[in-house]
Amino acid sequence: MTGTHTNHPSFEPVVELFDRYLQEEGFSGQLSIRFRGELVVDLAGGSLAPESLTGVYSVSKGVAALVIARLIDTGELDLDALVTHYWPEFGTLGKGVLTVRQLLSHQAGLPAILGARLLQDMLDSAVGAAALAAQRPLWQPGSAFGYHAVTIGVFMEELVRRIRGTTLQQTFNSEIRGPRQAEFYLGLPASLDERYVDVADAVLTSDQRRAAAAAPPRDALAEAVFGNFDAPDDRGPTGMSTNNERIRRAGPAAIGGVGSARGLARLYADALPGSADPIASPDTFALMAQQQVWGQDRTLDCPNSFGIVFMLPQPRMPFGGLAAFGHDGAGGALAFADPSTEIAFGYIPVPMQYPGGADHRALALARLARQCARA
Repeated sequence: MTGTHTNHPSFEPVVELFDRYLQEEGFSGQLSIRFRGELVVDLAGGSLAPESLTGVYSVSKGVAALVIARLIDTGELDLDALVTHYWPEFGTLGKGVLTVRQLLSHQAGLPAILGARLLQDMLDSAVGAAALAAQRPLWQPGSAFGYHAVTIGVFMEELVRRIRGTTLQQTFNSEIRGPRQAEFYLGLPASLDERYVDVADAVLTSDQRRAAAAAPPRDALAEAVFGNFDAPDDRGPTGMSTNNERIRRAGPAAIGGVGSARGLARLYADALPGSADPIASPDTFALMAQQQVWGQDRTLDCPNSFGIVFMLPQPRMPFGGLAAFGHDGAGGALAFADPSTEIAFGYIPVPMQYPGGADHRALALARLARQCARA
């Protein structure tokens, strides 16, 4: 294990638990925790050094949401405005009733771009946005919610483009990442590729392989959302992973973030009340952390809960207190801010963990960190 163990004795149990995880065969990881703005845990081991950078899939959505928070805070984006106020072309085929609030809480009924090349639409989200603007929702807007695994990133990018006349990635770099020198990127510079560690596929146990083989096939909706993630790319590596250099450079808001646990904790620390350099006001983050939907996720077919973009704690994923907000990733990573304990948390495992989403270690470390913060 490398890095600063802790300069806060209350968090020593977290260090000990992470160290035990690093003893597990084949496991590597990073863990970084800030408490009241102070870096109290900063650890890495296995194939990951504290300075290593790697892909975190949907954890990227929570980072991109910090740009949305900025626009809400400045009054440039109104959650209760119709989407068409900012994006007039969106109002076709019954979508004119959709509010920004519904669009950014997985209620739009547009979780997939139908009949399109997903990779192309991720690399140039204006193309994907035009396709979504012309598409009929798969459900009546507001009648259900389902994880918009890729398209919510397209929504965020298009709103920023319409409001600012620039990209979400440029706004993130100039206003959020850059001033904080945070080691997390939506568009990794080529000069940092030497620090990049490949995202590695999960290594399944025999029990997990049997469970995967016995699982029912995905329904048509889930297949439309996830079925083309591994679509061939005739210009290089396949699929939507940041191992694909084109994805790594573009940094799509939904899945293309690259960074470290240290960088994630640094960003989320400035989303907490009391930050010396807040990304947005506490009221804005409280608004974004207010539950918008809860129940059976139409896409993932499991219980889920969302605020504005951010995932919220719930029985299936109890990562924080009632006011906590953040996002997990397909490979097991997790990052969040928890105002009730004043914790900012970043965790990245290697290889990817099965079956996806925040892995059990992330949840155990988060629970223990909350206990330590209250000690």
